[in-house]
Amino acid sequence: MRIISGQYKGRRITAPKKLPVRPTTDMAKESLFNILNNQFYFDDISVLDLFAGTGNISYEFASRGTEQITAVDENYGCIKFINSTSEDFEMPITTIKSDVYKYLERANQKFTIIFADPPYDFPVEEFSKIPQLVFQNELLEDEGLLIVEHSKHTNLSHLEHYSHSKSYGGNMFSFFNK
Repeated sequence: MRIISGQYKGRRITAPKKLPVRPTTDMAKESLFNILNNQFYFDDISVLDLFAGTGNISYEFASRGTEQITAVDENYGCIKFINSTSEDFEMPITTIKSDVYKYLERANQKFTIIFADPPYDFPVEEFSKIPQLVFQNELLEDEGLLIVEHSKHTNLSHLEHYSHSKSYGGNMFSFFNK
């Protein structure tokens, strides 16, 4: 995986093969950040990266100047890798080793962007818990955005606060807001 833009543009990051992850493709990531670039000033926002995996999305935000990034994953190897990589690049990423749903139940900070990339094989019920907990616990700022990455075979358009989806190959991003 590589960082698409910003201070670390072009830098390649190689994650250990043993991590249970499926990083967002470069094409999908570039398209997503083109959308976000038109809506946000990256140095003025706070980001929550759920199911952070390799930290791919967190690194992209950090490279573009975001100073407040929290990455949550329950896998110790993923957290260790994100910590090591963010330390090497001197990126301001705070990691939390936790089950994402438990974290969302007890979180008390608001974020501008919440990005969730759960396993694609999750049942729709598991996907639906993410926006439910985010909005129930008021974790998004007023103009904030929740983005859930999923397979094109998963439909989230029936969920409350759903705005729209964008498809990139087999990847899909569903956007939710207040």
